[in-house]
Amino acid sequence: MKEIDIQNSIRLALNPYAVIFRNNVGRVRMADGRFFDTGLPKGYSDLSGFRKSDGKMVFIEVKNENGILRNDQKHFLNEMSKYPVIAGVARSPEEAIEIVTGGIQNEI
Repeated sequence: MKEIDIQNSIRLALNPYAVIFRNNVGRVRMADGRFFDTGLPKGYSDLSGFRKSDGKMVFIEVKNENGILRNDQKHFLNEMSKYPVIAGVARSPEEAIEIVTGGIQNEI
């Protein structure tokens, strides 16, 4: 399954528990030759938002069954885990729900 499909499934599954936004990270060359940078730091999680029950920030990196975290993604999640936020890696909607509702941090 493609990561974008997993992301979309996760966003739908998390709707009862959290407000979640899809984040596009990267740099694109514009038609006039200039670069457009999203402004988010390297490694920023695919999905972020907040838990509805208490407003706690949520960061979820989405990977398919074979996906491996890049070093910048590991670094971002490790840095976030130093704060009272929810951060983890999800390969399915069920894992994302467990991360958000159980507050587990995995695979970082």
